[in-house]
Amino acid sequence: MIIMRTSNTHRDFLTLTRELDAELKGIYGPLQAVYDQHNVIDPIDTAMVGYVDGEPVTCGCFKTIDTERVEIKRLYVKPNFRRKGFSSEVLQALEAWAVELGYAAALLETGKRQPEAIGLYRKFGYQIIANYGPYRGMENSLCMQKLLS
Repeated sequence: MIIMRTSNTHRDFLTLTRELDAELKGIYGPLQAVYDQHNVIDPIDTAMVGYVDGEPVTCGCFKTIDTERVEIKRLYVKPNFRRKGFSSEVLQALEAWAVELGYAAALLETGKRQPEAIGLYRKFGYQIIANYGPYRGMENSLCMQKLLS
């Protein structure tokens, strides 16, 4: 897989995140509308798209929370490319990029109905924390954090 750093306005990133949104609507139904507002991100230059044989198959990005922390967002792999390690590669690449930019920790939010995502984040050392920011009081959210090195 070739991973390209880009912005969250890149055509392939947008295509993949639309697929992610459709999948989340299938998992959460009408409840997803509450979360959609938190998945709209101002234009940022810290997005990635992963390509296999020229086809965009995975994406992810992070946004700045404060001077020390970033929030991992929009991590997705097309269904027919799952279980091949691509999400791990993108997550590690995002973390490395955040470290390169001087950040010390990564936060994220995922849904409780996404055991594969929770397992991925736990595998890479993310710990469950109290729901932060817009996810406070949201019962279906699971927030996690990892100190980066």
